[in-house]
Amino acid sequence: MSERGVTKQREGVVRTDRMEKTVVVELERTVLHARYKKYLKRRTRVKAHDEGNQCRVGDRVVIVECRPLSREKRWRVSRVLNRPAAGEAPAAPESAGV
Repeated sequence: MSERGVTKQREGVVRTDRMEKTVVVELERTVLHARYKKYLKRRTRVKAHDEGNQCRVGDRVVIVECRPLSREKRWRVSRVLNRPAAGEAPAAPESAGV
């Protein structure tokens, strides 16, 4: 624990790794609809710093909040939890125009 308070940690899936030392991580959470009381999935995409370029698309990672590293990067990759198997295809990338 840091002196200034508790640092935020989130678990997500790497969606893109095309940038140098940066990955886009998709975080998923469930929220309760106010009127219908149904749980909905909400997704957020954040950019995270990956110093060693070790993350690949489909990896489940833990990211922690840090000081601003660039205009959009406020997170860094703490550790890689697991990787998809070699024969297993990663989750579908963003569809172009569909």
